[in-house]
Parts: sequence; structure tokens; C-alpha cells
Amino acid sequence: MFKKIALGISGGVDSAVAALLLKTKGYDVEGVFMKNWDIADETGKCTADEDFKDASDLCERLNIKLHRVNFVKQYWNEVFCDLIKEYEHGYTPNPDVLCNRRIKFNHFSKFAFEELEADAIATGHYAKTSFGNFLENYNANQAVRLLRPKDLRKDQTFFLCQVRQEPLRRTMFPLGDLRKSEVKRIAAENHLERYSQKPESMGICFIGSRNFQHFIGEYIESKPGKFIDIDSGKVVGTHDGLHQWTVGQRTRLQGVPDAYFVARKNVDENIIYVALGTTHPALFSDLLRVSKPHWIHSRPEELERAEILRCDFKFQHTEGLVPCRICEITDENLCVHLDQAQRALTPGQYAVFYRNDECLGSGKILNPGATNFSLHYMRNSESSEASNDLEASR
Repeated sequence: MFKKIALGISGGVDSAVAALLLKTKGYDVEGVFMKNWDIADETGKCTADEDFKDASDLCERLNIKLHRVNFVKQYWNEVFCDLIKEYEHGYTPNPDVLCNRRIKFNHFSKFAFEELEADAIATGHYAKTSFGNFLENYNANQAVRLLRPKDLRKDQTFFLCQVRQEPLRRTMFPLGDLRKSEVKRIAAENHLERYSQKPESMGICFIGSRNFQHFIGEYIESKPGKFIDIDSGKVVGTHDGLHQWTVGQRTRLQGVPDAYFVARKNVDENIIYVALGTTHPALFSDLLRVSKPHWIHSRPEELERAEILRCDFKFQHTEGLVPCRICEITDENLCVHLDQAQRALTPGQYAVFYRNDECLGSGKILNPGATNFSLHYMRNSESSEASNDLEASR
């Protein structure tokens, strides 16, 4: 049923081994190299050109036809412009999640199915689906589920949390049952070790090694404001714009002996409230409001019955899962209560939900609930008022 496969090839070891595995299984494989960004870094070098050369060498070695497609315009309009707007409004977006939803599992999949007439697409992501790594369990009458891979340390389902059903149903993840160490071993055994020796891409792809504040300053005008100590209410420094800072980040204010961390932003007044110490209670909360979610397989039955959904939560790729309870509120937004308070729940990031090995879906964090600091303040205020009332009654 699935014979012709369009594989996204980046020039790295993961897509190289994915290509090898597909060829070994006898599929008719065609590679697709996506160019999503065309501005050189501070050294004047565009890494996409080097990556394309590596992808070309791989395809020549494996006898795979390679297509180079330009999605720069689509990336700019559908990912980067959205990212800039989010930063301007005080949010901290996740471009990798948007890129997967809007570029790789949208424009790439459409190119593969419509232009190349491929039967399925494949990527080097560490992920699995209920249809199998090579779609061996494909069922035209069922929806597909997104599952965590064997190598949980490399699990990339977090970045696939907004992918739609249609492209996911026809996606192969050849590395789903392999650990990274096994991928590198397979590469070495098949004379592809040069790909495993390339440094892995880290952080936001289009920023590269550049300083983030300098980079974002090229696209958003500075808007000076104040850093205010959340405990004392005193001004402790100035900033050049909310877009340059994210919740939980260390500020490194000059002339201040202790470390301040961003606790929250006031967009209307252009104020950043900072807290002393990385474990300050103003940085922790166990409650958050999430935008209307994207459920990958289907809306959970508990929410269909207007019940509480119990599952697991994470909002950072590298963090572990935290048990939570979810209920729907106004406009299908979600109220999420975590079993354990988390540090720096960041508006604009994605709240991603899991149950066992399945990634259920995600929604954008709109705002965290009351922090531990706020709750402590309110309890102390109530206690103080009660004491004053008692004294007054004597």
C-alpha cells in the first residue's frame, strides 16, 4: 500500500539513518530538503547551504533522488511573523512547535502528496504512532495516536503536539524504536559516521549562535521600562523591552549584589517584576489557564462528559511529566491544576498533555494562576486581619 515515501532530509544523522532504514526495507524513497530561512548568521555564513551539501552527499550515496524546496516565504509569514507578534505582546512563543504544524506537517506533506505523489512521508523525529513506525498497522477507518518513542531522553512528541490528523496518519517515524546511541551505531556500521559527528542543532534554528536579545532587537523596537522588586515594590533597574525577557530568566542587573529572576510581566505598564533567588515563591504556581486545545486523536471522553480529565503535563521539552487535573472553562479554554507547583510557567509556551505513552495534544499557556508568593501573601493578610479583629474585640 505504501511504496513511495518522501523523507524530510536535513543533513543530520537522524534523517540519514531514517533514509538508510527505509531503503533497506525496499521503499522507493525520495528526499526533500526544506529551506525555511535564508538570512546568514553573524559570520556571514548560511548553515542551510552546508546542510544541503551533506543531504546531497547522503542521497548520492544511497541512490535517493533529492528535491530542494523553498519554504522561506511560508516560514516567514506563518511562523516568524507570528513569533514577533507574540513577543510584542509579552509572550514567549515556541517556533519549533509552529514549524512542525505549519511547515513540515503542512507545506512539506502537501508537496509530498500532491507534487511527488508519495504514498507517505517520513521524518527523523524520535516519535511513534499507533499505526507503527512504517505504517504497518495503518487503518483507513481509524484515527491515529501520537506515541512517545523508545528513547525517552530524545522524545520529540513535545514538538509534534500541534500536528493535525491528516498528515500524521500517513507519516512514518523510522527511529521510533531506536535509541540515539543505536542510531549512531547504525550510521557508523554503514559508513555514515560523518553525519553522527555533526553537532546537533540546539535552540531556535534561525538564531543559531547569536545573542537572542540582539537578534530580536533587529525586528522589535526597544521600549524602555522598569524592573521592579516584587517584594519591596522598588525599582531595581531598567530594561529595553518586554520582548527581550522571559519568565524565570536571570536578569543580571548591574549594581545589584543578589540574583534577580523575571517573575512576571505587566504588558500595559511595560513593567517586569523580578524576584530574588531562583527558588522565590513568585516563580512557582500549580494552576494555569490554557487556550482552546488541539487534541491529536480526539477530545478526551472525560471532557465530553464534562468531567475532570486526569493526565500528565509538561511545558518544557527537557522537563519530566507532572500529574494534573483538567477541566474546560469559558470558550473551551482549559483550567489546569498541577499536582506539584512548577517553576516559571510561561505565557506563550505550550502546555502539552500525556496519558501513559500517548501525547494527547496541547494548548497555549495564557497565564499562570496565583503563584505560591501570592497565596502566601493572601494567607498572611487574612491572618493579620483576623488578629486585628480579635484585638479590636477585646
